[in-house]
Amino acid sequence: MKCPFCGADETAVADTRINDDGDIVRRRRRCLTCDKRFTTYERAGLRLPQVIKKNGSRVDFDREKLAASLWLALRKRPVSVDAVEAAIARIEEKLLALGERELASEKLGEMVMRELKKLDKVAYVRFASVYRNFEDVDEFSKVIREVSPEVPHPTQPLGR
Repeated sequence: MKCPFCGADETAVADTRINDDGDIVRRRRRCLTCDKRFTTYERAGLRLPQVIKKNGSRVDFDREKLAASLWLALRKRPVSVDAVEAAIARIEEKLLALGERELASEKLGEMVMRELKKLDKVAYVRFASVYRNFEDVDEFSKVIREVSPEVPHPTQPLGR
């Protein structure tokens, strides 16, 4: 494994852990040249479905793009890297379980929203507002009420 900091080929494994499901190996590594530490994740390479975008084009499923979308929604939120990795793993497991060769991007987006709802409600609302392309405040309010039922409807008086 090359060091991401200096590019050296010689690294040593300092610690190895397997996640609770037993399908991901997390390794802490140390570069023998610059002595910096980094983490790698190892998982079985399986063929995931192609994603059919709204314009009809097809692209390969991209784990890094999925992770970037989750991290963008979770920006400055108190969610651990391990929790996000687990959410990504659950999405990939669901995709594999479908057994489909292709998947509509909308279906993938709904899977992401379900995982974000479990991880962090603020991130869920952020993602939903972009993903569902809200046109007005009422649509936004509806999603907020969905995750926080104690928020009154705009037509209801604030005092209960």
